[in-house]
Amino acid sequence: MTNKPATPETETLTAHECWALLRGVSVGRLAVWVADHPDIFPINYTVDHGTLVFRTGEGTKLAAALDETPVALEADGVDADTGIAWSVVVKGSTAPINSTDEVLDSFSLMLFPWQSGHKDAFIRISPTSVTGRRFRVTPPAEWWTAHANAPQASPE
Repeated sequence: MTNKPATPETETLTAHECWALLRGVSVGRLAVWVADHPDIFPINYTVDHGTLVFRTGEGTKLAAALDETPVALEADGVDADTGIAWSVVVKGSTAPINSTDEVLDSFSLMLFPWQSGHKDAFIRISPTSVTGRRFRVTPPAEWWTAHANAPQASPE
């Protein structure tokens, strides 16, 4: 018998749990493909009827988001009191919100960019995949002791 703490288990979240967590935060990281490499941009977003909507202006993020290549958005959080963290990844396709009715509806989402400037493009992410996980954050003292207590390979 050892006194070694058990490895915390990772819980796979249901789609319903993922959407509830996505509604509880407004900032995520948008992963897009730019020319010959991936790039990641912080965005603020909102959930709208099983999709995500964000605003942006002209530039690399908008051009890449509207390319034919699928995108991914990752959002996460941690409860400082319990040490429970979560991470949700949404993968899907994007489309601009162009029709007058859709643009007017988008204004009711109360989606306001954090950074000043013209953010006149509303983009909708329609998911093809929504996955998430929840886990207990390992205390920093265990990061080092777990490695130090690991069995050492013998030299051959």
